[in-house]
Amino acid sequence: MHKKILAAAVLLGSVSGTMAQASGEGPWLLRARAVHFDSVDRDTTGLGLTTHNKTFGEFDVSYFMSKNVAAELVLTSPQKQKLYSFGSEIGSFRHLPPTLLLQYHFTDFSGYKPYLGAGINYTDITKVNLSTGHTLDSHSWGGAVQAGVDIALDRNWSINLDVKKVYIQTDVYNAGVSVGTFKLDPVLLGVGVGYRF
Repeated sequence: MHKKILAAAVLLGSVSGTMAQASGEGPWLLRARAVHFDSVDRDTTGLGLTTHNKTFGEFDVSYFMSKNVAAELVLTSPQKQKLYSFGSEIGSFRHLPPTLLLQYHFTDFSGYKPYLGAGINYTDITKVNLSTGHTLDSHSWGGAVQAGVDIALDRNWSINLDVKKVYIQTDVYNAGVSVGTFKLDPVLLGVGVGYRF
Protein backbone atom coordinates (compact mmCIF):
# COMPACT_ATOMS: atom_id res chain seq x y z
CA MET A 1 0.00 0.00 0.00
CA HIS A 2 2.90 2.38 0.63
CA LYS A 3 3.56 2.16 -3.13
CA LYS A 4 0.24 3.95 -3.66
CA ILE A 5 1.45 6.88 -1.56
CA LEU A 6 4.66 7.07 -3.61
CA ALA A 7 2.64 6.95 -6.84
CA ALA A 8 0.40 9.76 -5.58
CA ALA A 9 3.46 11.91 -4.84
CA VAL A 10 4.84 11.32 -8.33
CA LEU A 11 1.44 12.17 -9.84
CA LEU A 12 1.27 15.42 -7.89
CA GLY A 13 4.67 16.38 -9.24
CA SER A 14 3.88 15.53 -12.87
CA VAL A 15 0.47 17.22 -12.92
CA SER A 16 1.89 20.41 -11.45
CA GLY A 17 4.99 20.57 -13.65
CA THR A 18 3.66 23.58 -15.55
CA MET A 19 3.32 25.63 -12.35
CA ALA A 20 6.97 26.74 -12.29
CA GLN A 21 8.05 29.22 -9.67
CA ALA A 22 8.87 32.78 -10.60
CA SER A 23 11.19 33.19 -7.62
CA GLY A 24 14.06 31.30 -9.27
CA GLU A 25 14.20 28.69 -6.50
CA GLY A 26 14.19 25.10 -7.64
CA PRO A 27 11.00 23.06 -7.12
CA TRP A 28 12.65 20.22 -5.19
CA LEU A 29 13.57 20.17 -1.50
CA LEU A 30 15.31 17.20 0.13
CA ARG A 31 15.55 16.93 3.91
CA ALA A 32 17.18 14.56 6.38
CA ARG A 33 15.97 14.69 9.97
CA ALA A 34 16.54 13.10 13.34
CA VAL A 35 13.05 12.43 14.70
CA HIS A 36 11.89 11.64 18.23
CA PHE A 37 8.87 9.28 18.24
CA ASP A 38 6.63 9.91 21.28
CA SER A 39 3.72 7.45 21.38
CA VAL A 40 0.39 8.33 23.04
CA ASP A 41 -0.43 4.66 23.86
CA ARG A 42 -4.22 4.46 24.05
CA ASP A 43 -5.40 0.88 24.60
CA THR A 44 -8.95 -0.55 24.64
CA THR A 45 -7.95 -4.22 24.95
CA GLY A 46 -7.60 -4.37 28.74
CA LEU A 47 -4.01 -5.56 28.30
CA GLY A 48 -2.45 -2.28 29.40
CA LEU A 49 -0.46 -2.01 26.16
CA THR A 50 2.30 0.55 25.75
CA THR A 51 5.33 0.93 23.48
CA HIS A 52 8.64 2.70 23.92
CA ASN A 53 9.63 6.11 22.59
CA LYS A 54 12.67 6.28 20.35
CA THR A 55 14.72 8.49 18.03
CA PHE A 56 15.46 7.53 14.43
CA GLY A 57 16.35 8.95 11.03
CA GLU A 58 13.81 10.31 8.56
CA PHE A 59 14.12 11.40 4.93
CA ASP A 60 11.64 13.41 2.93
CA VAL A 61 11.17 14.73 -0.59
CA SER A 62 9.14 17.90 -1.25
CA TYR A 63 7.97 19.24 -4.59
CA PHE A 64 6.82 22.87 -4.83
CA MET A 65 3.83 23.24 -7.11
CA SER A 66 3.91 27.01 -6.60
CA LYS A 67 5.77 29.53 -4.44
CA ASN A 68 3.67 28.59 -1.41
CA VAL A 69 2.22 25.11 -2.03
CA ALA A 70 4.24 21.89 -1.82
CA ALA A 71 3.68 18.15 -1.52
CA GLU A 72 5.97 16.25 0.88
CA LEU A 73 6.59 12.50 1.02
CA VAL A 74 8.09 11.42 4.37
CA LEU A 75 10.05 8.15 4.44
CA THR A 76 12.04 6.09 6.90
CA SER A 77 13.22 2.51 7.31
CA PRO A 78 11.10 -0.10 9.15
CA GLN A 79 11.20 0.69 12.86
CA LYS A 80 11.22 -1.96 15.58
CA GLN A 81 8.98 -1.22 18.57
CA LYS A 82 8.90 -3.14 21.84
CA LEU A 83 5.44 -3.80 23.22
CA TYR A 84 4.62 -3.90 26.94
CA SER A 85 1.63 -5.13 28.94
CA PHE A 86 1.23 -3.34 32.27
CA GLY A 87 4.93 -2.46 32.11
CA SER A 88 6.25 -5.95 31.31
CA GLU A 89 7.76 -6.58 27.87
CA ILE A 90 5.68 -9.07 25.86
CA GLY A 91 7.33 -8.80 22.43
CA SER A 92 7.84 -6.50 19.49
CA PHE A 93 6.68 -5.51 16.02
CA ARG A 94 7.98 -3.43 13.11
CA HIS A 95 6.24 -0.55 11.41
CA LEU A 96 6.96 1.31 8.17
CA PRO A 97 4.99 4.61 8.16
CA PRO A 98 5.32 6.63 4.91
CA THR A 99 3.31 9.86 5.04
CA LEU A 100 2.13 12.16 2.22
CA LEU A 101 1.41 15.79 3.13
CA LEU A 102 0.17 18.87 1.32
CA GLN A 103 1.81 22.01 2.73
CA TYR A 104 1.41 25.76 2.66
CA HIS A 105 4.67 27.71 3.06
CA PHE A 106 4.65 31.28 4.32
CA THR A 107 7.23 33.27 2.34
CA ASP A 108 6.84 36.81 3.70
CA PHE A 109 9.58 36.45 6.31
CA SER A 110 13.26 37.19 5.75
CA GLY A 111 15.54 34.21 6.31
CA TYR A 112 12.97 31.69 7.45
CA LYS A 113 9.85 30.03 6.04
CA PRO A 114 7.21 28.56 8.36
CA TYR A 115 4.80 26.00 6.95
CA LEU A 116 1.69 24.01 7.84
CA GLY A 117 0.75 20.65 6.39
CA ALA A 118 -1.93 17.98 6.45
CA GLY A 119 -2.20 14.62 4.76
CA ILE A 120 -2.42 10.85 5.09
CA ASN A 121 -0.30 8.14 6.66
CA TYR A 122 -0.12 4.46 5.76
CA THR A 123 1.65 2.21 8.25
CA ASP A 124 2.72 -1.32 7.33
CA ILE A 125 2.97 -3.51 10.45
CA THR A 126 5.14 -6.63 10.21
CA LYS A 127 7.19 -9.13 12.24
CA VAL A 128 4.73 -9.20 15.13
CA ASN A 129 6.12 -11.46 17.87
CA LEU A 130 4.12 -11.41 21.12
CA SER A 131 4.53 -13.93 23.92
CA THR A 132 0.83 -13.65 24.83
CA GLY A 133 -0.28 -15.17 21.51
CA HIS A 134 -1.97 -11.97 20.39
CA THR A 135 -1.48 -10.57 16.89
CA LEU A 136 -1.81 -7.11 15.33
CA ASP A 137 -3.49 -5.91 12.16
CA SER A 138 -1.02 -5.68 9.28
CA HIS A 139 -1.70 -2.06 8.35
CA SER A 140 -3.12 1.27 9.45
CA TRP A 141 -4.50 4.27 7.55
CA GLY A 142 -4.78 7.62 9.32
CA GLY A 143 -4.46 11.35 9.05
CA ALA A 144 -1.40 13.48 9.75
CA VAL A 145 -0.88 17.16 10.55
CA GLN A 146 2.35 19.12 10.58
CA ALA A 147 3.98 22.45 11.43
CA GLY A 148 7.57 23.50 10.86
CA VAL A 149 10.04 26.08 9.69
CA ASP A 150 12.99 26.16 7.28
CA ILE A 151 15.79 28.54 8.33
CA ALA A 152 17.95 29.53 5.37
CA LEU A 153 21.73 29.09 5.57
CA ASP A 154 22.32 30.10 1.94
CA ARG A 155 20.48 29.85 -1.39
CA ASN A 156 20.26 26.04 -1.24
CA TRP A 157 20.83 24.86 2.33
CA SER A 158 18.58 25.29 5.35
CA ILE A 159 18.02 24.08 8.91
CA ASN A 160 14.63 22.45 9.45
CA LEU A 161 12.52 22.19 12.62
CA ASP A 162 9.38 20.08 12.31
CA VAL A 163 6.59 18.60 14.42
CA LYS A 164 4.01 16.08 13.19
CA LYS A 165 1.02 14.36 14.75
CA VAL A 166 0.38 11.06 12.99
CA TYR A 167 -2.66 8.90 13.66
CA ILE A 168 -1.64 5.22 13.79
CA GLN A 169 -3.69 2.42 15.31
CA THR A 170 -3.97 -1.34 15.02
CA ASP A 171 -6.61 -3.88 15.93
CA VAL A 172 -5.41 -6.50 18.41
CA TYR A 173 -6.50 -10.12 17.90
CA ASN A 174 -6.58 -13.22 20.05
CA ALA A 175 -7.28 -16.51 18.21
CA GLY A 176 -8.49 -14.48 15.23
CA VAL A 177 -10.99 -12.45 17.28
CA SER A 178 -10.56 -8.70 17.78
CA VAL A 179 -10.15 -7.80 21.46
CA GLY A 180 -9.77 -4.03 20.94
CA THR A 181 -7.46 -1.44 19.45
CA PHE A 182 -4.07 -0.04 20.32
CA LYS A 183 -3.46 3.56 19.26
CA LEU A 184 0.11 4.83 18.98
CA ASP A 185 -0.89 8.26 17.54
CA PRO A 186 2.68 9.56 17.97
CA VAL A 187 3.99 13.09 18.07
CA LEU A 188 7.17 13.31 15.96
CA LEU A 189 9.65 16.05 16.84
CA GLY A 190 12.29 16.54 14.17
CA VAL A 191 15.39 18.58 13.46
CA GLY A 192 17.47 18.34 10.30
CA VAL A 193 18.92 19.91 7.19
CA GLY A 194 17.39 20.64 3.80
CA TYR A 195 18.72 21.17 0.28
CA ARG A 196 16.64 23.09 -2.29
CA PHE A 197 17.33 22.71 -6.01
